[in-house]
Amino acid sequence: MAYPYRTALVTGASSGIGAQFAEQLARNGTDLVLVARRLGRLKELADRLTERHGVRADPLALDLASDIDLQTAAERLADTGRPVELLVNCAGFASARPFGELPQEHEVRQIGVNVVAPVVLTHAALGAMRERRHGGIVNVSSIAAGLPMPKSAVYGASKAFLGSFGESLHMEARGSGVHITTVRTGLVHTEFHRAAGLDTEGLPRLAWMEPHQVVTPALRAVARGRPFVTPGAMNRPQPFLLGLFPRPLLQALVRRVYRV
Repeated sequence: MAYPYRTALVTGASSGIGAQFAEQLARNGTDLVLVARRLGRLKELADRLTERHGVRADPLALDLASDIDLQTAAERLADTGRPVELLVNCAGFASARPFGELPQEHEVRQIGVNVVAPVVLTHAALGAMRERRHGGIVNVSSIAAGLPMPKSAVYGASKAFLGSFGESLHMEARGSGVHITTVRTGLVHTEFHRAAGLDTEGLPRLAWMEPHQVVTPALRAVARGRPFVTPGAMNRPQPFLLGLFPRPLLQALVRRVYRV
């Protein structure tokens, strides 16, 4: 059976989970628009996917923290002459210091990429998808959304926003032919933690996953219209269990893991 989405726009496509979304979608025969800041990496990825899988892959080098670049991506999604059937909001980054020690501009930029960009791009995509009565939107959140995140306060809050945002849109879109799925990731081997300067020494080794272990169930979930997917056997019960923990106990556990 053919994958239901023939075209997709993937943000954060130059590395990690975003690149793996692009790889698996291309393998499924989906043409791609690849969005990230690093044009060299995007071109290399686009050429490789076209050569391997025979799909069209258009690199679009944009900084989603820039209003102008974000509008360019939104216009591409809203272009009815070149329909995009699946949007993957994967771009994001984090910080690894107490909020008061971080430059304000850096944290505002983080909100722009992690929160504002998915809102703007989702809004641009939804109209055309509803008209066609067909489409999918994947928002990459985290199981961290249910935790306090000292030293990554804005990141944790941004992922909590995406979870609530995605669930609400899933309910609004019922019966429209548009599927909105929130992916709650755990620990994944990518450049993300190193780029943020996050200390991973105290984190359990068995909990780590590879990008393909996240992307495969995520693509399956959006095709089936599921509101949430939490890849990984160790991660799956966490959103439920975290809701049962008394907050003081949860905070004590977080303090121990993150050494605060």
